[in-house]
Amino acid sequence: MFNISDNLSADKNEMYAEIFEYAKMLMDGERDSIANMANISALLNQALDHINWVGFYIAREGQLVLGPFQGKAACIRIEMGKGVCGTAYQTAQVQLVDDVHEFPGHIACDAESRSEIVVPILVNGAVAAVLDIDSPIVKRFDESDKKNLIEICKLISQSCDFTNM
Repeated sequence: MFNISDNLSADKNEMYAEIFEYAKMLMDGERDSIANMANISALLNQALDHINWVGFYIAREGQLVLGPFQGKAACIRIEMGKGVCGTAYQTAQVQLVDDVHEFPGHIACDAESRSEIVVPILVNGAVAAVLDIDSPIVKRFDESDKKNLIEICKLISQSCDFTNM
C-alpha cells in the first residue's frame, strides 16, 4: 500500500510522532482488532530499524496466543508469567529488556534476538494483548521507545474492539 521508511524523520521522537499519525490513518474507521494489529505490526516493521520480530500476542483464557506479526515463525502460546511477554501480561507493566539472555525464564523463539520490549494493551484495566518487539542488538530499546510505544498501544486500545476475541 505504501512505504513509510524513506519518509520518516531521523529524530526518534519525531519519527514516533509520524508513526503515530500513520497508525491513526490505518485504523481510522476500522474496529477489527486483528486487522488493525496486522497493519500496525507491518507499519512498525517498516518503520523501526534493527528489529527482527514485531507482533502481538492476544490474551485468551489466562495465556497469550500468537496474533498478527512480522518476522520468523514464533511461539504460539505463552503462559502468564512465563518469559518477557508472560511477565508483561501478568504484571500489566512494560518490560524493557536490554539483554534477553539475562532475563530469568526468557523464551527463545528466535536465537538471534538479544533485546526486547513488550507493551501491554489495556482494555478496561485488563491486558487484552501485548505488543512484542525483538532486536538482534543488545540495548536496542530505550525510554523513548517505551514512552512512544505505550502511546501507540493506547491508540490500539481505543481504536479496536477486543470484545470478540
